[in-house]
Amino acid sequence: MKYRAAVFAALMSASLASWAQTPTANAAGAQPPAPAARGPSLELALEAAQAALAECKTREQKIGVSVVDSAGVLKVLLASDGASSRGVQSGNNKAVTALTFKLPSSQLGEKIKTDADLAAKVAANPSLNARAGGVLLQVKDEVIGAIGVGGARGSDNDEACALAGVRKIQDRLK
Repeated sequence: MKYRAAVFAALMSASLASWAQTPTANAAGAQPPAPAARGPSLELALEAAQAALAECKTREQKIGVSVVDSAGVLKVLLASDGASSRGVQSGNNKAVTALTFKLPSSQLGEKIKTDADLAAKVAANPSLNARAGGVLLQVKDEVIGAIGVGGARGSDNDEACALAGVRKIQDRLK
């Protein structure tokens, strides 16, 4: 028992010493708080995702829809009945892509046609998808998140459904 207590004390002491030496620690040894992510409320994110699903249902498309906040944290992921796992992942990747590049994934898709370096960067990351369907959520000029839709036949349908989700909540975003 004494051995365990000694090992625990030594590990805690080393851990605390290491933490106190980190460059972000202040004089009191506390870490500054990380800035809070912006994004739609959970209720608005859910409403946007449901509106995207509803729009795609009228188009007879089975899709996955994701809403992420400004830090890329997944707020909502919904899939219509019969959606493929690939489509669900695609929607999430499109939301992350729009957020990463601060532009709709369809615009990124156009840019990579003429920018080989950008195309290589996108191709090197399996979490990015430059097909249409990822749309930004903004308050004025500030990006607060993104919505991504994947799985429809034709990414133009994905984008139309994502835009329907944005339109549903745009005037209530803060």
